Amino acid sequence: MILITGGTGYIGSHTAVKLIEQGHEIVIFDNLYNSKIDALDNIEKITGVRPKFYKADMLDKDALDKIFKENQIHCVIHFAGLKAVGESVEEPLKYFHNNITGTINLLMTMQKNNCKKIIFSSSATVYGTTQTMPLDETSPMGVTNPYGRTKLVIEDMLKDLSNSDKEWGIVLLRYFNPIGAHKSSLIGENPKGIPNNLMPYICKVARGELPVLNVFGNDYDTIDGTGVRDYIHVEDLAEGHVKAYKKIINQKGLYTYNLGTGKGYSVLQVIDAFEKANKIKINYKFAQRRAGDVAIVYADTKKAEEELGFKAKYNLEDMCKDSWNFAKMNLKKLPTNE
Repeated sequence: MILITGGTGYIGSHTAVKLIEQGHEIVIFDNLYNSKIDALDNIEKITGVRPKFYKADMLDKDALDKIFKENQIHCVIHFAGLKAVGESVEEPLKYFHNNITGTINLLMTMQKNNCKKIIFSSSATVYGTTQTMPLDETSPMGVTNPYGRTKLVIEDMLKDLSNSDKEWGIVLLRYFNPIGAHKSSLIGENPKGIPNNLMPYICKVARGELPVLNVFGNDYDTIDGTGVRDYIHVEDLAEGHVKAYKKIINQKGLYTYNLGTGKGYSVLQVIDAFEKANKIKINYKFAQRRAGDVAIVYADTKKAEEELGFKAKYNLEDMCKDSWNFAKMNLKKLPTNE
């Protein structure tokens, strides 16, 4: 049985669907801090299977013990964690405590129960800011915010764990920028409050929930002055986790992979693609650069392709269409004056 931490969240729910569809038995835990229990209903609608679920928190050691005692878990896919960059700058201790202490609790519980396979949801934020592109898995490390630091610290902990006990099998997956939604439009990215990421913000502007999209910086050394990022469809990202699971389940050691498309798109190119794919106009304005942002970030994906057989299938138009189809069905309606 595979335990998915944070399994009702954006990437976790898509990965749950992929695993169920390929015949794997899963159990999910999530504290529902940034997701909704409805995700379980929608996973069931898509797959016909309702995964076993625990409302639990990584900081609760007794809850983790209970999950492992009641289930024969042989592998963990670890998504759970706080992830808002801005909030992490304002409340670093909250992020260190939740993400790092929570992961230590999880790893200690795994060790106690002789479960030594883990796939960790890391991020391209672990790479430093002065880089040549594309970024490969050996590019220099460095972080610009506490959220990124938690990812880097957890990666280092897992490396030390692997060095100390050769029985562990560990995969670090460094995501670039996931967007899109499941083709059913039943699961997708629907963050609480003001979105931190580009695509859900575009969708809320398209719905009229937010008046305008702020484009941070138009004077970068890029094709149109706006920041360039590597966007990957969440369905491709979920498939990457399944391939990582197949890699690690009968192997030991530590493996690191970038999950991206290997292509960069500017903010204005994403807006343009969204407008064309969905025949809708996005109101945007330029704002000052954000601290810590860099001009261009995109992945070298050769290692994942060669070792995992992973290659992204979906293009930017697919990502824009699927994001908007989900948003139309799931974002709340505008209030009326009636």
